Amino acid sequence: MGRWNPRRLGATAAATAVLTATLVGVGLQPASADESAYDRGYRLGLDAYRYGLPLVTTDKTYVNQTSIDIPNGRGFGPVNHLNPIRQFVQPQDRSVVAPNLDTLYSIGWLDLSKEPQIIHIPKIKDRYFVVPLMSPYTENFANLGSVDKTPPGDYAVVGPQDADLPLPKHVTRIVSPYDRVWIIERVYADNNSAKDIKEVNKIQDEITVVPLSQYPRKNWTAPVPAHPDTTIDDPGLPKGMAFYDKLGTLLAEFPPPAADQPMLDELAGIGVGPGMHPSTDASLDPETVAGMTAAVADGPAAVLADAHGMYAKNFTRFNGYFVTPTGTYGTDYGLRAVVTQVGLGALRPEQSVYPLALLDRTGQPLTGQKSYTIHIPAGGLPPVTPPTGFWSVTMYDSTGFVVNNEINRYAINDRTDLHRNADGSIDLYVQNTRPSDPLQAQNWLPAPAGGFQLLWRIYGADRAQIPGILGGTGWKAPAVMPVG
Repeated sequence: MGRWNPRRLGATAAATAVLTATLVGVGLQPASADESAYDRGYRLGLDAYRYGLPLVTTDKTYVNQTSIDIPNGRGFGPVNHLNPIRQFVQPQDRSVVAPNLDTLYSIGWLDLSKEPQIIHIPKIKDRYFVVPLMSPYTENFANLGSVDKTPPGDYAVVGPQDADLPLPKHVTRIVSPYDRVWIIERVYADNNSAKDIKEVNKIQDEITVVPLSQYPRKNWTAPVPAHPDTTIDDPGLPKGMAFYDKLGTLLAEFPPPAADQPMLDELAGIGVGPGMHPSTDASLDPETVAGMTAAVADGPAAVLADAHGMYAKNFTRFNGYFVTPTGTYGTDYGLRAVVTQVGLGALRPEQSVYPLALLDRTGQPLTGQKSYTIHIPAGGLPPVTPPTGFWSVTMYDSTGFVVNNEINRYAINDRTDLHRNADGSIDLYVQNTRPSDPLQAQNWLPAPAGGFQLLWRIYGADRAQIPGILGGTGWKAPAVMPVG
């Protein structure tokens, strides 16, 4: 849900080396007449896995989140409805990985096959919010929100077949490339203020979705089923050849862009493509099928290795953080797969950037057995655009969850009362035990006893500075330095 999943990315350089070596060795058997067929099936199978992972994963998520027909308070609920999450996750709740402590979510899936859906945006003053529109390929093709200075009003999301459909006066048209749209609405809330959370709950109720046929009826609400289905289905990702079959079905339902044709031409050689189901393709060599099946089994590890490789390649450039553009990918299928696996539903950089640290600046895993400082020089805070831009850095354990601590502090952000040094700089103290110095304790971000990771969130960054942030030539998240 647009959250980096540190648990999926892993923690150590040693693990990266072992994993990479393992992947390189897969399928390397003594030469035989059938080796080329197996290897080709494996190579193209991995290409197909990377290419298709976003489409198959979003479909799995769609089935999972819309399998009930009444909102459950966790973002699940019927299609063409925004299903709110009204409270922040607490440490005892282990159901959400890398929970966000900055914004409250509402999640919705639009089905535009029958008619457009109209999103109402109320007046929201001096508060970050975004209603992002995501395609089945995880492309963030449009946004309504504070960064884009979206005025209050009504916005019709129309499918490709209704691009020229007449709309009521004063309704703004947004053409979706597909009939299925994923929304992960975010509204800033002060997680330390019950009053502010209540105000955001009101905003969540005021951002609505109404079918065109019911517009502009006031206070329209979708019918409530007499016998609600509250059983959540979780189909999981298909395995083996079923993965390619599912991909073929989805490629036919959501035709890929023209730029993907060279990739599709390659994949057609192993029976993968729109409407194709290679599990029933008798023309495929058994060794090719064996390689393709192995590729799906190894796919998650291969994408994980890709992520590790990106992190290691740019470790120095980004001051020890994993930083990557998100939300638009073009033909960079490798990056798109990585983001799908570790941060599904991530926004465009102008909305948010997510620097993630798994290691300290010396390349060692972060652990509560050590103490660290993060020195932010004067003027070195994240360059966000007032009044709605903001930043935070959140502490997670090695599995991606927040951990109880004696001061109930799980993040430091631009609202935290921090001590500043005489020169205007700020030192954050990251360690398991409370610093004895009261001024250091004021800037303490408690760490768990074991391994951990740190995730910065920069919402509404200064647009002029985003290229430098993503290129490693501008603002960088400050280094996590071990003490002693």
